[in-house]
Amino acid sequence: MGFLALDIGNTRLKWASYAQAAPGVVPRAHGAVFLETIDDLAESHWKELAPPQQMLGCIVAGEAVRLRVEQQLELWDLAPRWVVPSVQQAGVRNGYDHPSRLGADRWVAMIGARWRVLSRGAPRPALVVMVGTAVTVDALDTEGHFLGGLILPGFGLMLKALEMGTAGLRVPTGDVVEFPTNTSDALMSGGAYAIAGAVRRQYRRLQARCGLDPLVLMGGGAAIKLAPITDLPLEMVDTLVFDGLLAIAAGDGQRM
Repeated sequence: MGFLALDIGNTRLKWASYAQAAPGVVPRAHGAVFLETIDDLAESHWKELAPPQQMLGCIVAGEAVRLRVEQQLELWDLAPRWVVPSVQQAGVRNGYDHPSRLGADRWVAMIGARWRVLSRGAPRPALVVMVGTAVTVDALDTEGHFLGGLILPGFGLMLKALEMGTAGLRVPTGDVVEFPTNTSDALMSGGAYAIAGAVRRQYRRLQARCGLDPLVLMGGGAAIKLAPITDLPLEMVDTLVFDGLLAIAAGDGQRM
């Protein structure tokens, strides 16, 4: 049974086609497009795909983008399904004050992280770090309870805020260095180390809470900038949202 997974963020739509909805399955095809170009999916990237019988998507980009994507899905005869965070799903319990208000991308990424933890045997806490337009740092305990998390501006948003609020800081993008000696590097390094410091703090808090070293899973388009400076043992994972979507879809299939 063919399965299509969609991860729609604030900047890009990522998709993956699978032979079946089961965690750990390798996609038959996958790709990513900027939101500005999603109206061409049916005639380009998806035109030669094997027709899926099911789809499940995670979207944070808003109603207008969702409707545009659903128009492209009319290429196949299937009902669009979108994840809505709930109190409990696929082995993760939602500790948010208002569970449905948790971002769908954060919820699905944590479900993907929990699946990865359990696939290795002994349960342990996990810190899920997604580095995109915004940065999220979410904590799962050994039982799969979402304890809470942080939302920070990503690299681009930090730089834009400084440019808007401070005169004379419209400079080229710099590099992350230990001791910056120019304004470009100072801006980039300041933002990067601020995010890295937040990640390290949450790691220590979760470690103290659970009495075990957390598994740190980091993903997102800008993760490559952050990973080298966190000074923590971590794994770079680009598929956490897809892992979560597969786990949810597999669980739904077992209940049918």
